[in-house]
Amino acid sequence: MLFRCPHQIGTAEHDAIDGVEEIRRNLGYALTVPARWYGVLRRATFARSIRGSNSIEGIVVSQEDAVAAIENEEPMDADAETWRAIKGYRDAMTFVLQLAKDQQFTLSEGFIRSLHFMITQYDLKKNPGRWRPGPIYVRNEERQEIVYEGPDFELVPGLMAELIEYLNTRTSEHPLIRAATAHFNLAKIHPFSDGNGRMARCLHTLVLAREGILEPVFSSIEEYLGRNTMEYYRVLEAVGDKKWNPPADCSPWINYVLLAHYRQAETYLRRIRETRRVWDELEELIKSHKLPERIIMALSDATFGYKVRNATYRAAAEIGRIQIASRDLNQAAVAGLIQPHGAGRGRYYTATDVLRAIRERARETEQRQEPEVISQLGLF
Repeated sequence: MLFRCPHQIGTAEHDAIDGVEEIRRNLGYALTVPARWYGVLRRATFARSIRGSNSIEGIVVSQEDAVAAIENEEPMDADAETWRAIKGYRDAMTFVLQLAKDQQFTLSEGFIRSLHFMITQYDLKKNPGRWRPGPIYVRNEERQEIVYEGPDFELVPGLMAELIEYLNTRTSEHPLIRAATAHFNLAKIHPFSDGNGRMARCLHTLVLAREGILEPVFSSIEEYLGRNTMEYYRVLEAVGDKKWNPPADCSPWINYVLLAHYRQAETYLRRIRETRRVWDELEELIKSHKLPERIIMALSDATFGYKVRNATYRAAAEIGRIQIASRDLNQAAVAGLIQPHGAGRGRYYTATDVLRAIRERARETEQRQEPEVISQLGLF
């Protein structure tokens, strides 16, 4: 028996879903307009998701290193074990995003196990790709107490089979509810020795991506959960009992997920507007300095606060030769747009005051008023 959303969700939840859908439609319209900046925004969004989900587990990398993982480059700062963990999660999420496009894809035990192997293969003590061989407990380190005990390990195969069957069965249930329910059940079953949180968040994104509501990268709430880790843990702990108890009401969890989706979609929409403004100014700036148009890939990254490396710029601008990228970056530095640091393979560039001023002009400082029904979702 699994945790299920209440058979009849209330008016408040329906209104909240309508609010989330409205802003997601606006986001969808914004993403359908072809633009050169789309690829840069998508890459940054994917990097933030990878970084956010891993930060919840204490695996912390810089945004530059998250981007480096996506581009299959070497990290600037991450240690070896952290880097293996980040690359594993990158592979798992890339797998999820690819399969979301496959109309013939069916969720299976083999897929779930493979996903877990990708995420945890950097440490064989975590039993990558295997159901946990014994009991498991979730501990609140701050309070020094066990806050949850997973179901008996012998029940795991059957519970996971039930979850997979549920997700492969078409129903009228709204995709947001379905994704939240899948996330919650995997987190509560805790089927693996480690990596259960990352697996639950991956599964959440997959369920939404399969519905084709948005481009998969923009369906994720992993960044939001990473920014609000303590709240995320608090809701997971508060909903249900301290042991596996599916009859418990999981409505507060559903409400929290709807709140997260609304706020993350708002963030995506704001970033699209800000990116457009930045690119409009950068295009004029590049023309005035007679720089190659492709340098906007590097200037955009610098404007949004990234450290720009030759390899990152080459990948973004699809430049084949190191020398051409070096010449472009040097010209932009001479023009006073970016500042070089270091030398050789360790050389990188950051924004000067010129680009920082563009970023500030593009920034939206006024917060849009949340509909009351959305704000009330956090009251549980």
